[in-house]
Amino acid sequence: MKIGAPREIFEGENRVAMTPDSALQLQKLGHSCLIEAGAGKKAGFSDDAYAAAGVTVVPDAASVFTLADVVVKVRGPEKSEAEMLRKGQTLISFFWPAQNAELLELCKDKGATVIAMDMVPRISRAQKMDALSSMANIAGYRAVIEAGNNFGRFFTGQVTAAGKVPPAKVLIVGAGVAGLAAIGTSTSLGAITYAFDVRPEVAEQIESMGAEFVYLDFSEQQTDGAATGGYAAPSSPEFREAQLKKFRELAPEMDIVITTALIPGRPAPKLWTEDMVRMMKPGSVIVDLAAERGGNCDLTVPDQKIVTDNGVTIVGYTDFPSRMATQASTLYSNNIRHMLTDLTPKKDGVIFQNMEDDVIRGATVTNDGAITYPPPPPKIAAIAAAKPKEKAKELTPEERRAQEVAEFRKQTTSQVGLLAVGGALMLLAGYFAPVSFMSHFIVFVLACFVGFQVIWNVSHSLHTPLMAVTNAISSIIIVGALLQIGSGSWLVVVLASLSVLMAGVNIFGGFLVTRRMLAMFQKS
Repeated sequence: MKIGAPREIFEGENRVAMTPDSALQLQKLGHSCLIEAGAGKKAGFSDDAYAAAGVTVVPDAASVFTLADVVVKVRGPEKSEAEMLRKGQTLISFFWPAQNAELLELCKDKGATVIAMDMVPRISRAQKMDALSSMANIAGYRAVIEAGNNFGRFFTGQVTAAGKVPPAKVLIVGAGVAGLAAIGTSTSLGAITYAFDVRPEVAEQIESMGAEFVYLDFSEQQTDGAATGGYAAPSSPEFREAQLKKFRELAPEMDIVITTALIPGRPAPKLWTEDMVRMMKPGSVIVDLAAERGGNCDLTVPDQKIVTDNGVTIVGYTDFPSRMATQASTLYSNNIRHMLTDLTPKKDGVIFQNMEDDVIRGATVTNDGAITYPPPPPKIAAIAAAKPKEKAKELTPEERRAQEVAEFRKQTTSQVGLLAVGGALMLLAGYFAPVSFMSHFIVFVLACFVGFQVIWNVSHSLHTPLMAVTNAISSIIIVGALLQIGSGSWLVVVLASLSVLMAGVNIFGGFLVTRRMLAMFQKS
């Protein structure tokens, strides 16, 4: 199959759907590649780089649509581009079918198959094709950089001879892919970072990245957003009021606010109201990643940066991924490549539109002259809905106490039984064995018992660190074994030699583990 990438004609779009590296990978699948001249220039990829990768460079978009069996794009097609599609041809791009019903009808009438990258289901197997997450990751990172560009201070705090600089305080609203990328960037720059999300289960993830989760004084918890495609579910009016109340408390303290709350296909919820903007300090910055759908801030102007009367800068750019065109094109072209890998299961250069596959079926919006949007729920979600997990019954304090007593009795009975059996065996051995043997045997049994109790009760995760501090014990074992090697008895010599060998392995292993553990805390 011939895979073709035309130049993006949307105003301000710098990305390209095919890079020289992705073209090389596509050719390994049995495809040939072609691209419109100058398509990758804004993303930093020259025509010569494509030619060196074996890509045919054609003069215009019409040539791409004429020659290619599969057309790959970033933005959805304009009407003029959709008119060039033909029956049996495949288009892969962002499409937003819910917002482009007329364009969907046009592609259906042309008989083309359209695969919308924004419709890839959010399941584990499809993560490598999740272009929305790829672009959101870039947007979150770029939002922090853009905020820093408009902020008049350092992110990190400093104490210098010239004076003390307090660290910036950053609030990130929404802990999706973009929000988590913003949290990681903000904390790495040294800012005191706060983050909020309507899903309380993400609190642990936020805190593990070094940010502080903003909790609400609200009794009802929000449900998980899995039912809405992995996005947070819309909030109830009561929850929204508690949310806005908390934001009003935080507004005077925050230097930078980054809002990322958006569900594709829906208007952006208003989370940062005009009065909150008025409460912020002069020089503060708001970056609204939901500006394309109206913005999370009341004062956001899409595609513009404004400064309010009280000196707050509000950034409403809608092209953050395009501002990092090289990186965005690389990630997006990889998403396209993985999609084509799934579409070419036999690696013979022939596309197989397997509509039984959840990922391919979910992303396909037109096929064989019919509109296939919206797709049915993924089978995985249907199975999960059909067989909900039963929640564990909450035990009362009396039931919990009774359970603990029963477990203690069971454990005690087991230990008493083992001790009784061990005592009987020692009495039996003492009846027949000489006194000199019994004195050593008792010491041996006690040593085994104590060692077993000490090691058995240690968490498995601590076994490796413990190896680093057992060298002294192993050294004592070696000393004892060396004293016994010259005893003359072949059995004692063999056992002592084995003791030296195993203790030596433990010692050298302990030093190696220690070295690796210390290397984890050393800068290269």
